[in-house]
Amino acid sequence: MERMPETPKHDVVDVIVREWSTVRADLDPAPLEVFSRVKRIAKQLDDLRKDAFADAGLEPWEFDVLSALRRAGGPHALTPKQLLATNLVSSGTMTNRIDRLAARGLVVRQDDPADGRSVLVVITDEGIERVDEAITRLIAEEEALLAGVDPDEADALARGLRALSLRMGAIDD
Repeated sequence: MERMPETPKHDVVDVIVREWSTVRADLDPAPLEVFSRVKRIAKQLDDLRKDAFADAGLEPWEFDVLSALRRAGGPHALTPKQLLATNLVSSGTMTNRIDRLAARGLVVRQDDPADGRSVLVVITDEGIERVDEAITRLIAEEEALLAGVDPDEADALARGLRALSLRMGAIDD
């Protein structure tokens, strides 16, 4: 059985916090303990995701649109407005993304039978294959990252991040 390398007891954020505590003893740098780590992890995850998606022949934005369609379940179709709600981009950007995905044969536009004035964006079989490959690769990579983390700690982290995300979302509203 392959032995996992031991996790270091300190990281660069510990150094940053210690240094700020030394030069600004009047401040409590505790928020840096969370947010500096989140920022560093986010950068590493962006790189990991780009690689996982590239291996499946997708850009991150392509994965975002295709995964929304795939998660919608059969017939894997959403209106552009529904795609906007899950992708947090402008309508012009979404139109451009749909155009580019259609040109690659990963989605098609169809008339919406429920609303003759609207269209549906439907993922193609090729789009499903690509997004399924990408999510499989991504989950495998992310599982490997969590392999050395105690499951209870991972659950606590997920709960804490959810609470923070909801709090920050409430502030944005």
